[in-house]
Order: sequence, then C-alpha cells, then structure tokens
Amino acid sequence: MTQVFAHFSNIIIPVIIFYIVAYGISVRTNVYEEFIKGAKDGFHTVIQIMPTLIGLMVAVGVLRASGFLDFLGNLFAGITEWLGFSSELVPLILVKMFSSSAATGLVLDIFKNHGPDSLIGMTTSIMMSCTETVFYTMSVYYMAAKVTKTRYTLAGAVISTITGVIASIILAGLLV
Repeated sequence: MTQVFAHFSNIIIPVIIFYIVAYGISVRTNVYEEFIKGAKDGFHTVIQIMPTLIGLMVAVGVLRASGFLDFLGNLFAGITEWLGFSSELVPLILVKMFSSSAATGLVLDIFKNHGPDSLIGMTTSIMMSCTETVFYTMSVYYMAAKVTKTRYTLAGAVISTITGVIASIILAGLLV
C-alpha cells in the first residue's frame, strides 16, 4: 500500500500539468503565451513584496541571534510544561507566524538536539505542517492585492494557529 502512495505522489504533479495544458489546448488558448504572461506578473509581484520579505527575514534573524527567542521560551517554560509541551516550541510558534524559512532553522535545531522521532520532534513536524505564516501571508498578499481592510483575518489566522498547535500536541502524543 505504501508503494502505491509513493508512485501516486511521483506522478500527480506531471498529470496536473498535462491536464492544464490539454485543457488550454482544448479551449483554444495559447498556453505558452498565458504562461509567460503569468510568469511576468509573478515577477512583478516578487519585486513589490521584496522589501517586506527582507524586513521580515532580518527581524527574525536579529531576534534569533540576540537570544531573545530563547529568553521567551524560558519565560513561558512553566506554563508550557503544565500544558504538556516543551518550552522550545514557543519560539518556533512565534517565528512560524512571521517566516517559514526562519522556523525551519529552529526545526533543524530541535531535530539536532532531540531527534525527529522524539515527542518534541514529532510535535515540531506536525506543527510546521498545520500552522501558517500569518503575518508574512497577510503582509505580502494584502500588499500585492492592495487590500486595506483586513477585517477579521488576523483574529481568524491566530485562532487557526492556536488550533494547529493544539492539534499537533495531541497528534504527536498519540503517535509517540
């Protein structure tokens, strides 16, 4: 059964690409020109969001290098242990809300210290999968789409992140 999923995952992306091209041809669309037009639009979007990206990466790098994230984890150690998860996950939760690549650096540190198959390693893996880079996504996409009224986006995204963290703790506890 595992081999079936492995083969399925290897062919799903090419199948989707061929389907899109075939559909475009069937409705008489110049697929290549549309692809080039979309790539140009994507490039312009990247240029627009570059300052935001750089600012987020620098800010997270400074917080990590200064030791503030470790301090924050130690500050909440009593509460996190009482809730049933490691205080090392606090910086990961906060950083993930801003930058997935910076959070990946923290994940690698956790894996190096505890191993990927430990309880904290499993919790980390699941947490990375079921939480979102809230502030990055909001700043980049709302800026690109010129959205000024975000309404309940932040509250909904933070509630989703909290739910993802709780789910990762429960699921990792069941797996280990």
